[in-house]
Amino acid sequence: MADFWVLLGTDYCGKSSVLEALADGRSAIHPVSYDRHMLPEEYAPHAGLHGLLGTALRDGGTYSGDFVLSLLQVGVVYLRDRAVGGPAGRTVLLDSYYYKVLAKCRLLGLDGDRAFRWWRTFPQPSGVVLLDVDPEDAWRRSGEGTLLNPMEHYGTAGTRAEFLRFQADLRVLLLDEVARLPVVHVSAGGDVAATTAAVARAVREPGSRETAARTGGGRP
Repeated sequence: MADFWVLLGTDYCGKSSVLEALADGRSAIHPVSYDRHMLPEEYAPHAGLHGLLGTALRDGGTYSGDFVLSLLQVGVVYLRDRAVGGPAGRTVLLDSYYYKVLAKCRLLGLDGDRAFRWWRTFPQPSGVVLLDVDPEDAWRRSGEGTLLNPMEHYGTAGTRAEFLRFQADLRVLLLDEVARLPVVHVSAGGDVAATTAAVARAVREPGSRETAARTGGGRP
């Protein structure tokens, strides 16, 4: 199995922009995302699942929680498969979906204990890069709520207060899920080029990995 890391962060932390910047092929890092525009051509049918998930999340109860979890699980398993089958000689960098889906399901009360137990048996990365973003900046990046989906806030209205509280709780659960792993914190407050360079250094430089080991915790 190829060496792999996970790029983690709360919503609107700039994760997609960093992965897109690394996708130019010039880096030893191989970014993998479940964002529809970054899926390989052979996975193009997954775009339909993205649309169905959006419908299920917006619907007022037609779709069961198990149905929603099943759709979410496709993305998690996709990332697992890409991590296991990554290109030789390159470090795979998975998007935060690998852990974020689990954390969000916990926050929103989706009862998927059996699925959660299975997901936690998946291969674990060499380390995690956490993009730290100020929640107020994230709110502005969301168009002050105009771009939100139902898995990015509490309640149904998507107010600023619901968003900020959800993001704060999400960060806590993300760190809980990766507590056994080395974690490198990178500020996501600067421009994309600077953030991308910091992420690349954290993944590929031995000194960054030593720093990561010192910041890691221990999930019981």
